[in-house]
Amino acid sequence: MEEQKSILILAIESSCDETAAAVVKNGREVLSNVISSQIALHTLYGGVVPEIASRKHIEKINQVIETALSEAGAELADIDAIGVTYGPGLVGALLVGVAEAKAIAYAAKKPLIGVHHIEGHIAANYIEHPELEPPFLSLVVSGGHTHLVRVEDYGKFDIIGRTRDDAAGEAFDKVARAIGLGYPGGPKIDQVSKEGNPEAIVFPRAHVEDAPYDFSFSGVKSAVLNYINGSRMKGESYSQADVAASFQKAVTDVLVANAMRAVEEYKVDKIAIAGGVASNSALREAMKSACEERGVKLYYPSPVYCTDNAAMIGVAAYYEYLAGTRHGWDLNAVPNLKLGERYE
Repeated sequence: MEEQKSILILAIESSCDETAAAVVKNGREVLSNVISSQIALHTLYGGVVPEIASRKHIEKINQVIETALSEAGAELADIDAIGVTYGPGLVGALLVGVAEAKAIAYAAKKPLIGVHHIEGHIAANYIEHPELEPPFLSLVVSGGHTHLVRVEDYGKFDIIGRTRDDAAGEAFDKVARAIGLGYPGGPKIDQVSKEGNPEAIVFPRAHVEDAPYDFSFSGVKSAVLNYINGSRMKGESYSQADVAASFQKAVTDVLVANAMRAVEEYKVDKIAIAGGVASNSALREAMKSACEERGVKLYYPSPVYCTDNAAMIGVAAYYEYLAGTRHGWDLNAVPNLKLGERYE
């Protein structure tokens, strides 16, 4: 029997402040994953400055792609298709990646495949868990998104819950700034919380009446700000670690409760967490014990594949490639692209 030809995808990701490129083989094997992070630069401003992010992408993108190809031991001639994030994200940042991908695909006469950023986050789970296949439930928690998704098949999603206001990662960043931890908030709160008491302060856990799987984090964020302001007005000091740990527990409790409600209602036995906040140690621990109680298998990627990277885009692009997805030269950046939407 003739051995099936390997499919190599060159993937590009530039939706926020990471310029990334990767080469992925057959949708599961990462041959290279190169990330140029801008965290140090944006820390000066306490958050991502879109204009600066776009300029940095332009500076770094060629070099990152060349490095990804050379680390994979591949040339453009070996590549079967170019995958690129085209939304959601910062429009200027996305445009850099999309323009680059179109130029390479056009010059090298390769198919172009636009990938949804969140589809990429979900697909990151396939890299280290070759046994994981749809259908399964996925909890996507990142700086811009909090979604509870039924993954029906590769590239087929049913969103059953979403945030009504702040995303979980956004709330982490805002609270971190308020208690003086700075940017990036998620990892810093995770670290400081280890020294705090998560039961010290009871912050609210929001439940959306008419939508049991939806999330709302603006209330807990406001409660933290009110607590801090109240302490300052009374001239009282507060424990940074206790506030961080109590806030983190309030967010984690809601994420886990909604996910477990869905597990029971939809009778699923596999759940994968995805997105930047999926690397939060408290969330992982809470999800682990909730899943063990119910006999549900939990999957999550290594931290490098939780945050923005191109390997996950390469994995998603591979399955889109097999499904026959091809984009034309009119592919554009779509900053508010919804999961499951197709570029027309």
